[in-house]
Amino acid sequence: MTRLELREGGDPVEVALDERSGLALRASGLVTAAPAVAAGWWTVGPTTKVGVARVGDVEIVVRPKVDIRRLMFLVGYARDGSLWREEDVPLDEHTDLLTAIAWAFARQAERATAQGLLQGYRVEERSSPVLRGRIRTTDQLTRHHGLPLPLEIRYDEFDVDIPENQILRAATHRLLRLEHLPHDVRPRLRRLSRALADVSPLPSGGTVPRWSRSRLNTRYHVALGLGELVLRGSSVEQDAGLVRIDGFMLDMAKLFEDFLAEALGGALQARGGVCRPQDRWHLDEGASIDMKPDLVWYGTGSTRPTAVIDAKYKAEKPSGYPNADLYQMLAYCTVGGLARGHLVYARGNEPQAHHRIAGTSISVHQHALDLDTPPRELLRQVGALAAHIVHLAPRQGA
Repeated sequence: MTRLELREGGDPVEVALDERSGLALRASGLVTAAPAVAAGWWTVGPTTKVGVARVGDVEIVVRPKVDIRRLMFLVGYARDGSLWREEDVPLDEHTDLLTAIAWAFARQAERATAQGLLQGYRVEERSSPVLRGRIRTTDQLTRHHGLPLPLEIRYDEFDVDIPENQILRAATHRLLRLEHLPHDVRPRLRRLSRALADVSPLPSGGTVPRWSRSRLNTRYHVALGLGELVLRGSSVEQDAGLVRIDGFMLDMAKLFEDFLAEALGGALQARGGVCRPQDRWHLDEGASIDMKPDLVWYGTGSTRPTAVIDAKYKAEKPSGYPNADLYQMLAYCTVGGLARGHLVYARGNEPQAHHRIAGTSISVHQHALDLDTPPRELLRQVGALAAHIVHLAPRQGA
């Protein structure tokens, strides 16, 4: 087993790998991988993903730049819009990401299910010798050709086999399969597994079932957010679909985007109007080219955008397009009829700047948030950014 230790934002390393292992690393998307000058060696570097995973015979460890306590605050706030309580999981500077996530999920899932498993209605379809619910007429005729029995029926079942419990079960079993999981958290997860024994497993390779927040499942909200994070962090998307990996990797760019939508969106809405994450726009009049800005603020009573914001954990600089972020924001402002657009970076990945676009009335503002600060200071930065965006926004009726 080859072990690779990298640091987010750090330099790539050269490592001896066979071609199969090198290609598998590159295909995973968890790191960058390219053949080095010397035969049999590969240059492997970090992306925006942090955590631990095994790809074939290679173990990858990517340590985040941000302190683990700050990172867990971002995770908690992005999922539930609330302050992370450090007493939920005892963390120190040496705690790794998988340990922190596993403990957080175990404790929140225990709290969610302490009063018993949530129950709900689901639609069940089956063949039966007795009538229950309604007959599926088309299936009855095509499958049994007029025979009276068995009956093809559809009915509502009230039990624990609902999406909320299926997510908790899947996340619990996914964590238990990880060889890097701390031994002291395994007993808690095994107890959860036993409590969820009557819940159906998710089909292999299937998507995570959808669930909706409601008053009835309030006690599940935090645990479900962490459960979805576990399921997303233990698989990678490839051409063939979702592929499970042995480990847990967290995409810092997606986390930053989710945190900004929750924190900045809330701060802007507190000043009036509504914020829409991933608002769907179109670049062309024929509506064939989709655009989805990370956050769009519609001021009080406005049906047109008041401000558009895009989260950029780090500057995107694809070959030949060193200022791709600015081009993208220019397109957003043009379509939205806005004179100003806002790009928000993690500090240290891009400087703050203001650009007036030549030949237009559009300005693009680049802002930065320091993620490696105490939570309340970070939220103060977000509040100041919201106030600045409001100050620059067009006045209602202007």
